[in-house]
Amino acid sequence: MPPLEALPPPLLLKVSASAEPPLTGHLPFSDAPGVPDPIEVTSRYLTRGGRPWFPVSGEFHYTRYPAGEWEEELLKMKAGGVTAVASYVIWIHHEEAEGRIRFDGDRDLRRFAELCARHGLDFVPRIGPWCHAEVRNGGLPDWLLARALSPRTDDPAYLAPVRTWYEAIAAQLTGLDRAHGGPIVAIQIENELYDRPDHLLTLKRLARAAGLSAPLWTSTAWGGVRLPPDELLPLYGGYPETFWTEADGGWPDTCRTHYFFTHQRDDEGIGADLRPTSVRGADPTASTASTARFPWATCELGGGMAVSYHRRPRVDAADVGALGLTKIGCGSVWQGYYMFHGGTNPAGELTTLQESHTTGYPNDLPVRTYDFQAPLGEYGQYRPSYDELRLQHLLLADFGELLAPMESFLPVRRPTGRDDRDTLRWAVRAAADSGFLFVNNHQPHEGLPDHPDTSFTVEFPAGPALTFPSTPVTVPTGAYFCWPLRLEVGGLRLDWATAQPVCTVADEDGRTVLVLAATDGIPVELALGADTLTSVQVFAGQHATLDRSDDRVLITGLRPGTDALVEVDTAAGERVGLLVLDARTARTAYKGVAWGAERLVLVDCDCDCDSGFGAGAGVVFDGHARGGQGEVRVHSPAGETSIAVLPAPRRPPVVTGGSVRESADGVFTRYHLTGDGWDRDPRFGGAGGGEAVVIRAAGPAPEPVTGVQGRASAPADEHYDTTAAEYAIAVPDGLPLTGTLLRVHWTGDVARAYVGDRLVADQFHSGRAWDIALDRLPAFALRGEGLRLRVLPRSADARVYVADVSAAEAAAATVGRVEWVTTRTWVMGEG
Repeated sequence: MPPLEALPPPLLLKVSASAEPPLTGHLPFSDAPGVPDPIEVTSRYLTRGGRPWFPVSGEFHYTRYPAGEWEEELLKMKAGGVTAVASYVIWIHHEEAEGRIRFDGDRDLRRFAELCARHGLDFVPRIGPWCHAEVRNGGLPDWLLARALSPRTDDPAYLAPVRTWYEAIAAQLTGLDRAHGGPIVAIQIENELYDRPDHLLTLKRLARAAGLSAPLWTSTAWGGVRLPPDELLPLYGGYPETFWTEADGGWPDTCRTHYFFTHQRDDEGIGADLRPTSVRGADPTASTASTARFPWATCELGGGMAVSYHRRPRVDAADVGALGLTKIGCGSVWQGYYMFHGGTNPAGELTTLQESHTTGYPNDLPVRTYDFQAPLGEYGQYRPSYDELRLQHLLLADFGELLAPMESFLPVRRPTGRDDRDTLRWAVRAAADSGFLFVNNHQPHEGLPDHPDTSFTVEFPAGPALTFPSTPVTVPTGAYFCWPLRLEVGGLRLDWATAQPVCTVADEDGRTVLVLAATDGIPVELALGADTLTSVQVFAGQHATLDRSDDRVLITGLRPGTDALVEVDTAAGERVGLLVLDARTARTAYKGVAWGAERLVLVDCDCDCDSGFGAGAGVVFDGHARGGQGEVRVHSPAGETSIAVLPAPRRPPVVTGGSVRESADGVFTRYHLTGDGWDRDPRFGGAGGGEAVVIRAAGPAPEPVTGVQGRASAPADEHYDTTAAEYAIAVPDGLPLTGTLLRVHWTGDVARAYVGDRLVADQFHSGRAWDIALDRLPAFALRGEGLRLRVLPRSADARVYVADVSAAEAAAATVGRVEWVTTRTWVMGEG
C-alpha cells in the first residue's frame, strides 16, 4: 500500500436537505374505500397502509406458458423477490377469430389473477389494446385491422370493438379488484403511444366504464411521451441491449446511459423503431408528465432481451444485475422488469403470432420462442440473472421502506459523458443523516477498469460526515454493490459496512441477524457505533481484528462465509448478529416461511449451468401445501443437492421420495438430499449425453432477403424443407419427460425442431445452447418418432449482428453435442 500522503483524497458527495416535503394528495389516484392498506402516490414515492412502499414487478405472459405450470412459476417469481406480477392481456391471443373470445386453458386470465392472489402477489394487467410484446400486429387481431378504421385513435369504428374487448376483460376480473380483496393494484393503458394523450384518456374512461378498477392507472412514459395531465402514472424503462436497432449500429448510447448514475428518467431508445424519426433526439428530460409531480417508477427494466433475425444481442447476468442496482441508486422507487419470465408463443389457429416483416413491422422474431434471456427462462429455467436480482430484492423487501423516501444524490466529481470509462460511477440514497451508497463498475461490451485506493466521504445535513472505509480499497472491474450508512438494526448502529445488506432473520435464540454479502476483491470492514453497543464477539474460527475508539468499533479481517458471524450486545439490551456471506454463497440465498417460521435458505447443487446460462437450482415456499401446513420445494438438476437453513427447524424436514443427511455449516444447518429413484441412473443424472444422427447435410445458404427498413428477413419456411441440415434425436427409454430439457449445442443461422410435421421449437443462433422442454411435446409421437432438428446456414452477405459468433460458425449448420438435462423437485415437509 502506498504511503498515506500518496493516497488520493476520498471521493466526495454532499447530501443536501430537502427543500420541500413530497407532494401528497395532488393526484387523482385513490384506492377502494375501507381497504386495510390503501395505496397512495406522493411526488417521490408510493405508500401502502400509510408506510413507504417499494414494489418489485416482473412481467410474465400467461398466454405464453402452460396453465398447469403457472402456480409453480409464480412461486418462483415470489421467491425471487417479485411482489407484483405484470402481464399483457394480448387481444390476438384471446380473439384471433372475430367474435370468439377465449379465456380457456392457457388463456384463463381469471385463474392466473386468482393464483397471484392466492400466493400474496399483486397483479398488474396491461390491457392494451395495442401491447407490442413482439406479437403479431402488436396484439391487434387481423380481423380488426381489415376494417376501415384508424387504430390507436378515437375513431368510433376502432373504439367500438375496443369497448367490447375491455368489457370481456372486466368480466374475467370481476371481484378481483381491491374493493373485493383482490390483487389488482394497477392497470396499464395502451403501450408506447407517445403523441395521443386524448386517446389515452379515452381508453382509461372506457376501461373504467367497462368495470375495471385499480388504485393506480399507468402508462409507459419513454420516448418523450405526452400524457393526459395527472391521469396516468408514468412508468419508465431501460434495457442493457436492443434487438430493434440496426444490425451494424453497435451498442446503443441509450443503453449505455443506464450504467451511469443520473436523474434522467426517459429512454428515447425504447420502441424507437416504431416512432417517427422526428420524435427521436428530443430533450430526454422534457415531458408533460412532470417529474416533479410523480415518483420515479419503472415497468420495463431489461430482465434480458429478445433476439430478432437481424440483431441477436447476448445479455449476461451482470448486465441485468448492474442495471437494476444502478436504477435503485438513481432514485427508482418501483423496480419493474420486462421480462422476468420467458415463454413460448401460442401456435395460432389462423396465422403464426410473432412480430414479423410480413405484417409491416420492422423486426422478424422467432415463430415460437419468447425466452427473452429472462431470469426465469422459456421453460422456467433458473438463470444466474435470477440470483443477481433476487439478492437486490431481498434488500428491498427488508429495507425498501427506508430506501423509498430517500432521495438520490450524485457526487461532486461525475463522469463527463457516456464515453467516460475512467471516473468511478456512484451515488447515495440518503435521509438527513443516513443512507445507502451505490457503486457500479460494470457495463456490457466495454469493460470498466479497477479503481484502486478508493474511499468515500459523504456529508449529511443533519449529522457528521462519514469517511470510509478506514483503509482505501480497490473497486474491481465488474463490481456493483450497495453499502449501508448509519443503518439501525435492533438498536445497533452500523455506521458503514463494505458489504451489501441482504436481509434480516431471527436465529434460534430469537436474535436479529443482519445478513450481508461481500464483494469479491473488497475486504470486509464493519464500523459499529460505540454508543449503541456494550460488547462484541466474533464467531469461533474467525480471526478478525477489533479496533475500538471513542465513537466506533471497527472490525476488519473477517473472512466471509457461513461462519462470518459477529455477535453484538446493544446498549438497549438486545442481541444482534452480523453475518457476512461470501459473494457466491449470498447469491444462493432465499428467505421465506418454511416449516412454521421465517428462515434463510441457501441452495447448492452439483450442476453444470452451461457457462452461466443453464438450468440452475432454486427454492419455492408454498404456504398452501399440505392443507396449509406448507412445504418447501427445491428444484435442481438431478444429482447431489443440499440446502442450508437458518434458523434450523426443531426436527429435520422430511423429503418425499428421498433421504436427508444433516451436517453443520457455520451458523447454518445443512441438509444433504439424496434421491431413491430414476435420478440415480447414470444416463440421466444431471446432464446426460444424447446423440444427434445426421439425416441430411445442409445445402447452400438461402439468399439474403430484406424487409421493412431494409433489415434482413428470416429465411422463408420452404428453406427448412429443401436446404436445411436435418438431424434425428431419439428419446431414450426410461427418460422422464417431465422436468427434462434437451440441450442442443449447434452452429448455423436458424434452427427449428419438429415432432412429425408439427413445429415445436425454434431458435435464432446467438452463441447460446438451445433448450427444448420434452414435456411440452406430444409424448406419444415423441416416444415413437423422436425429434427432428432442421438447421439452416447463413449467407456471408446477410446483414445480421451476432455477438462473438464467427462467419464460419454461422455457415456451418451443424448440431454438435446434445444433452438430456434432468431436473428433480425435492418436496420437503415439516419433520
